[in-house]
Amino acid sequence: MIFLYIILALFALFVGLGIYSQKGEAPGLEHKRLKELGSKPNAVSSEAGVQPERAVAPLQASFKNVADAIEATGGTITSRTESYLSATYMSRIFKFVDDVEVRSDGDICHIRSASRVGYSDNGVNRKRVEKIRTYLQSPS
Repeated sequence: MIFLYIILALFALFVGLGIYSQKGEAPGLEHKRLKELGSKPNAVSSEAGVQPERAVAPLQASFKNVADAIEATGGTITSRTESYLSATYMSRIFKFVDDVEVRSDGDICHIRSASRVGYSDNGVNRKRVEKIRTYLQSPS
């Protein structure tokens, strides 16, 4: 019986974290760059100076095509200017929200994907960036 209570408590905790993650927004630009990653291993970025294990390559695509790829891969664009956009992705079961941000830099687009809550992301943000990259490389 105690095992059932533990399972229910964990489920309630994850539901609560999912709801909590829905409140907030992407960090935005800092000194005309995507904000640096925090200390938790639940994010990736293509900006210079990122630890190698959390680095991804920038996207070799137009800003418009990256925006289209984000929407095609399940993202919802929440903010957009001529050279910056933020989007959210929501997990299916617990409704965790992750932020994806893109900054146009000439012929490339820098990308940052980060979980709003939790410590580890089990590689979800890296996989998301690679899914966007794969979409951009696929024939139209």
